[in-house]
Amino acid sequence: MQPYNRHLITHARHPIAAPLHPHSVLDLIERAVGDDDAARPRILDLGCGEGAWLLEVLAHFPGARAVGVDIDGGGLARAAEQAEALGVADRLELHEMPAADYRAAEPFDVVLNVGATHAFGGLLPTLEAARAHLAPGGRALIGDGFWEREPTPAVLEILGESPDAYADLAGTVDRITGAGWTPVYGHTSTLDEWDDYEWSWTGSLAEWALDHPDHPRAGEAAETAAAHRTAWLHGYRGTLGFVTLVLRRTA
Repeated sequence: MQPYNRHLITHARHPIAAPLHPHSVLDLIERAVGDDDAARPRILDLGCGEGAWLLEVLAHFPGARAVGVDIDGGGLARAAEQAEALGVADRLELHEMPAADYRAAEPFDVVLNVGATHAFGGLLPTLEAARAHLAPGGRALIGDGFWEREPTPAVLEILGESPDAYADLAGTVDRITGAGWTPVYGHTSTLDEWDDYEWSWTGSLAEWALDHPDHPRAGEAAETAAAHRTAWLHGYRGTLGFVTLVLRRTA
């Protein structure tokens, strides 16, 4: 019987686990890594999931070497399979462990954490973790939520968040600069990018449930897809935003 891994199912058609179109992803990678095809950067993704960001980097930068850290063994296995298929497995190192526990002997040129700041307990602790792994002059690529508009009590209840879980976009950038970082580029996800991500997430899970009616977790998958779709359409759509920033240390 096919194993049930919700993350792999929900991201089957949208491997980047964030509301970003492919061209936005590539633009951010080029801004973070650089546009020198001969460069040999070292890249670290803290909370890499199935390694979609790292696979993009390795495909576009033949000299790059990458390390991914995540607690999801299924996602890491998928990353390893994709790396073999793309012919980049010799440049990818994967670790199944909490991202906060990872230690490396050498610093990295780029440290990523996009949509996984929960691994460190929020945005500012994530920035501290990135700082510890970053080489002088390196860049961090960080993606996190922000409030597009003030959330209603109903939205906060749906998300299970408090009003101060996020700031607005200006406040988010202020938090980052106050922590000793300078944004050198950023991308604010559009509503179209959000919709594509959410339709892919809910649709892939709902379709899996329909295609596997005899699976013992088919009902759970269908209920999860429906609940997520309702929370999005009747709750946080247009209220919860997402910004991905290329950062350098201010000092």
